[in-house]
Amino acid sequence: MILNLTLAALAILSFALTLWQWLVARRFPLHQRLKEHSFPPAVTLLKPLKGSDEFTEDCLQSWFNQHYTGRVQILFGVASADDPVCAVVRKLIAAHPNTDAELIVCSEPSGANAKISKLAKLEPLVKHEIVIISDADVCVPPDLLPNLVEPLRETVRADSGHKSTEAVPSCGLVSCFYRLANPTTLAMRWEAVAINADFWSQVLQAQSLKPIDFALGAVMATRRAQLRQIGGFAALENCLADDYQLGNRIAHHGQSIILSPVVVECWSAPMNWRAVWKHQLRWARTIRVCQPLPYFFSILNNATLWPLLSLMLTPLRASPLILASCCWFFRIVTALNLQHRISRSPVPPPSAIHPPPSLSSLWLIPLKDLLQTAVWFLAFLGNRIEWRGQRLRLRRDGTLARG
Repeated sequence: MILNLTLAALAILSFALTLWQWLVARRFPLHQRLKEHSFPPAVTLLKPLKGSDEFTEDCLQSWFNQHYTGRVQILFGVASADDPVCAVVRKLIAAHPNTDAELIVCSEPSGANAKISKLAKLEPLVKHEIVIISDADVCVPPDLLPNLVEPLRETVRADSGHKSTEAVPSCGLVSCFYRLANPTTLAMRWEAVAINADFWSQVLQAQSLKPIDFALGAVMATRRAQLRQIGGFAALENCLADDYQLGNRIAHHGQSIILSPVVVECWSAPMNWRAVWKHQLRWARTIRVCQPLPYFFSILNNATLWPLLSLMLTPLRASPLILASCCWFFRIVTALNLQHRISRSPVPPPSAIHPPPSLSSLWLIPLKDLLQTAVWFLAFLGNRIEWRGQRLRLRRDGTLARG
């Protein structure tokens, strides 16, 4: 009896948390754009690269297509001159001779995080105060830059305790939500539910409790002053969750982390179940190390698991069936709504837009929840991850060790 009541209460709680998650996502001004672009500071874009696929050129081209009146410097970083992505970058640089763009061959990585090692090598070459960091597989809309840098305009006056006051930026970093744009395999469609429906709404759910103290790594904009304050990219060379650590350390210095309403797209080569599973497990173990308590309680948000357990333990009663049906119906409706909303950009990136999720994907939503339960459980059973072909060990402080 007590177990049945407990599971029923957990089912209702998961329903309430799902409703809360949907409400905060509905209130967020997703896809909202500036009416006027009156703040065009010079910016430097850092693009660490490794390898090339059929989408790489379009993703990189989108940064050359920006409708931005300020000066833009683009630095592409690779580990080897033999990397096939070098040919793509050289082609784009030749096609845009008026753009201040350069391909930099970085030396061997000095830390376990090869991406951050490239950024550390590029950092001394940065010309402008505002620095933008973006992953290789990100395709952006042509109006991203003016919308991305706008929050960095704001400043506040902080009393230093002396006769004079010092201007301190109120916004230390801006990051963007992202969506998986091309779920071409069944495994990727499962991951798309996790990213396009759940992840961004869960971030907003966390923000409704307190100001966020982490960044989302697809696209981030900050200042060189903030980078110097935290020790530069070199301080993050052994961190797996470099985006989390970058935002967290900037937040700890008193600056706020702002979420831009502009959505960018991540384009990936087809991945099978094994590759997606490794990706999800790496992500889960990373979050567990960064935020152990919130991640532990995140299982309460699973609006498929708890109604199912309640139904399984009392299969002959009508009330658990009604409760489970209501929870599952609302879960599916909210997930489809959130996926549809993140897909409806008024200014799409220069890429083929995939249609919003259809009713044929309904069954993937509860399947995703059940698979995510297994991922959540395995996140606590080990610290080994596989990333870019390397087997690494995740330490308790979030840093990486080889082997």
